[in-house]
Amino acid sequence: MFISGYAVVAGAAERLVLGYDSFGNICGRKNTPVEGANLSGLDMTNKKYVFFLNSCSLEIQSLKISSLSLCVSSCPQEQLNSLEDLQSFARNNGSFLCIYNLSVSSYTLNPKAAQLCPTLPVPPSKSFPLFNRCVPQNPECYSKYASVLISMVNEMDVFHRILSGILAGRDTVIGLSVLALAFSLILVLAFRFIQTLLIHTLIALVVFGLLFLSGVLWWLHYDYRNDPSTELETEKENVKFLLGYAIFSTIVTVVLLSLIFVLRKRLQFAVQLFRIVGKIIGRIPFLLFQPLWTFLILVVFWVFWVAVLLSLGTAGTAQSTSGGQVEYRALSGICYMAWYHFVGLIWTSEFILACQQMVIAGAVVTCYFNRNKNNPPPHPVLSSISVLFCYHLGTAVKGSLLITILRIPRIVLLYLYDILNQKKNAKCLFNCCFCWVCCQKSCLRYFNQHAYTTTAINGTNFCTSAKDAVCILARNSAKLASISCFGDFLLFLGKVFVVCFTVFGGLMAFNYHRELQAWVVPLLLVGFFAYLMSHSFLSVFEVTADAMFLCFAIDMETNDGTAEKPYFVDQELLTFVSQSNKLTEGRKHRNTRSFQDNEDGTELQPMV
Repeated sequence: MFISGYAVVAGAAERLVLGYDSFGNICGRKNTPVEGANLSGLDMTNKKYVFFLNSCSLEIQSLKISSLSLCVSSCPQEQLNSLEDLQSFARNNGSFLCIYNLSVSSYTLNPKAAQLCPTLPVPPSKSFPLFNRCVPQNPECYSKYASVLISMVNEMDVFHRILSGILAGRDTVIGLSVLALAFSLILVLAFRFIQTLLIHTLIALVVFGLLFLSGVLWWLHYDYRNDPSTELETEKENVKFLLGYAIFSTIVTVVLLSLIFVLRKRLQFAVQLFRIVGKIIGRIPFLLFQPLWTFLILVVFWVFWVAVLLSLGTAGTAQSTSGGQVEYRALSGICYMAWYHFVGLIWTSEFILACQQMVIAGAVVTCYFNRNKNNPPPHPVLSSISVLFCYHLGTAVKGSLLITILRIPRIVLLYLYDILNQKKNAKCLFNCCFCWVCCQKSCLRYFNQHAYTTTAINGTNFCTSAKDAVCILARNSAKLASISCFGDFLLFLGKVFVVCFTVFGGLMAFNYHRELQAWVVPLLLVGFFAYLMSHSFLSVFEVTADAMFLCFAIDMETNDGTAEKPYFVDQELLTFVSQSNKLTEGRKHRNTRSFQDNEDGTELQPMV
């Protein structure tokens, strides 16, 4: 909270979004005066564009453009050759291109008007959407203007280039997040009501999406690399990251296609699993809508997080110079605060998702251990929420912290990839460490879910619940592992489907705005948000299935099916687990018999 409050007080995100003039006024809003700057504190609500008085002869000094800049209501569409033309343009269009304290009537009368007005002739210009700048359209002026702007962007540090890319693509990021939400909702309804058709359709769409996305990434990398106009540092970064995205997407595609081929014969088994899970969800009112509240909370948090990030990027102090102009000086240590803020994004997002998992697990546990299946307990979701907030918030905090601790090393390893890329031995070590971290995180997420379910059953703390969950899973791994793994794999394919098609939409949208835009980071954020959304919605089925099987294991260990200790389990679930175990044992038995027959039937031939 200290970082957030400091960023809001010290930052001014509008300076990056809207642009500002040489006197400290932010274009497009009402400003507060800066001490020592007489032309500061003006109302620029109707003046949204930044206009440079000497746009054809710009120079850059210490990341600052030397020419005076003003906020204007519109850019001149035609060339202005004299002061009379400037005066006529101001009266006809309401856009004043001279210093603010020079009245329109004085444009042709004041002897210093030539110094207070733009250099003549003023070339025709057009508003540029990225920084709200008036960009000259004259070929000679445009080349000089572009070269200065390229130098300024290239000298910016990575943090500010990323902020510029996020701001430039903010509308696209919001639109893609809505698209990911739509895909997630469609998948949730499909998993609930049309399981048989969904499995085959989902696998076909995932295969198509993975192949298509990998092909588009490789094509974009080739197109960017061979583009002779690639001069900006942001464009060079796009080329480098596109190669990384393409390699990663190709590896994921190969691995998932191999797994789909191996598990293709158990599709009908998955249909039965989701049918049982769907019936359990149907018995719990409003459980299917639980991800909607989680999504709304995540959206509020993400908006707050982005606002604080923008404020951190613009944190600085306004100081007036001798000529009445204003300079913004960035504060030291901002980058370190941004990294701390990024860790907060991961931890808080994981905490919100952990709370959802605990609510779902608690509702499933309540309904499972209910003797009268025809009369379910009233309001199990509300009851689970109240128990979470009263007793088990610490469990969610600890579980999400462990996920965050293992996620951060993966990000650091990705950051070091470029450094180790040229060293074969170091690169091999990097790959081994990266795989180890990914495996550890996946296993930890799996055991966290079971720890939350054990907490809902026993009411114990996180560490005790995690220990009990590990012991239960170890004793029943042969019965439950093959059942839950395939269901989790299909749900993971659903998440891949959402991320694939959302990222593809982002590639197409960002590719149309290559100039001055480091869109690889906004695209990564879009993929991260899409995965969190799909995980939030599809985790209803994942957590319900895991909680159901863990309750089943505890039920089998605690009760024996007699009149004194009857089972809580439904007959349909019991039959399903029994058939699954028989199928698994039958395959193991056939594999063993095949090996033995082959061994017994081998005849040794004498050497000749």
